[in-house]
Amino acid sequence: RAILETLYATGIRVSELVGLSIVNLDLYTGCVRVLGKGRRERVVPLGQYAVKALRDYLSRGRPELAARRKPPLEDALFLNHCGGHLTARGVRERMSHYVEKAALTRGVSPHTLRHCFATHLLERGADLRVVQELLGHARLTTTQIYTHLSQSKLREVYRQAHPRA
Repeated sequence: RAILETLYATGIRVSELVGLSIVNLDLYTGCVRVLGKGRRERVVPLGQYAVKALRDYLSRGRPELAARRKPPLEDALFLNHCGGHLTARGVRERMSHYVEKAALTRGVSPHTLRHCFATHLLERGADLRVVQELLGHARLTTTQIYTHLSQSKLREVYRQAHPRA
């Protein structure tokens, strides 16, 4: 749950997620420091659901996983079933397991959560530049791919905003 909540709450890439260290996490302020592409660093808010899931994971799940490795890993935030560093492939496999268990459509991936993160922010009025910063995109044009809006949303905004609608 902590992995899924973190991916959706932050919009980070799966490679960024598996690279997180415990020291990158500040549950008091609800932020995480992410090292992105090109070694660019950014701070991303977590949100209350992710903070709760991470607290649960850090108090119950991670200690159990860490105990499976001698010596235990001190720095990695997310661990695999043997107590080692979780890999991007491991995240995808776990996600596929839960997608199947929930009887959801196949094709849901960690990137799907990143896409939903950006789309939901933009649909609720977030500024494109803010979303660019949160996603860690170097260029605004990369972020613009998330600006596709549903036809019903376009019609609704048109009716509300255009004087002759």
